[in-house]
Amino acid sequence: MNLFYVVHRYLWIKDLKPEERAEVVPRVTMIGGKVAPGYAAAKNVIKLIHNVANVINQDHEVKDLLKLVFLPNYSVSNAEIIVPATELSQQISTAGTEASGTGNMKFAMNGGLIIGTMDGANIEIAEQIGKENMFIFGADDKAILKFRQLMREGKKDYAPPKVRNVVNAILNNKFGNFSEIYPMLSRILNEDDFYCLCWDFESYCEAQKRVDEEYKNRDLWLKKSILSVARMGYFSSDRSILEYAKNIWNIESAPVPLPELLK
Repeated sequence: MNLFYVVHRYLWIKDLKPEERAEVVPRVTMIGGKVAPGYAAAKNVIKLIHNVANVINQDHEVKDLLKLVFLPNYSVSNAEIIVPATELSQQISTAGTEASGTGNMKFAMNGGLIIGTMDGANIEIAEQIGKENMFIFGADDKAILKFRQLMREGKKDYAPPKVRNVVNAILNNKFGNFSEIYPMLSRILNEDDFYCLCWDFESYCEAQKRVDEEYKNRDLWLKKSILSVARMGYFSSDRSILEYAKNIWNIESAPVPLPELLK
């Protein structure tokens, strides 16, 4: 979904008149990940990310408005640099999969606002910092189950125009001839959109519009960022460990002996 939106944004910018492009909020999208040697589908996705990045990053018409970067071997060392600098954290796992975990907490603690679904740790974070300080989108887990049932019953043509435009751009080799990815795209559009990309994409694009609008209002953006940091104390490791000790391990805390003062 993240990559599809980058392609969608690229096509949108290309269609704008020069005077309209002056109003576009610049974006640098960073996608990090790893893949097991035998995971062919995931390798194809990473290859597609690189293909899209090669086209976008070399297009002089969008050079100051959009960049795409793939981070190989994303790790804690990389995160130490990236997380404090991030302004928008994408936690976009499909509702019900609980794929988003503590990474979004790290971003929020460092002032990065979250765009995401009501899934995994996003639910707990929303309870603490307020949904109004996040960019929530997408169907809930019950709606996702209903959509999957409709697919099992043979529902077709569920992809919205925005998704079809993105897929058609890829199929028409706008980002290079990459036939290995075509079967995956066909399944998503016509028979097996298990992660409900098509179902959530319109809502995701609307949330991204809100991101652009609020980013232009610097005072509002900074207010939300500060509130996010201030209200994330609940997720400190001290509170978590004390709660585990009390409710799960059934142990009492012991005082830490103070060092003897030197004479």
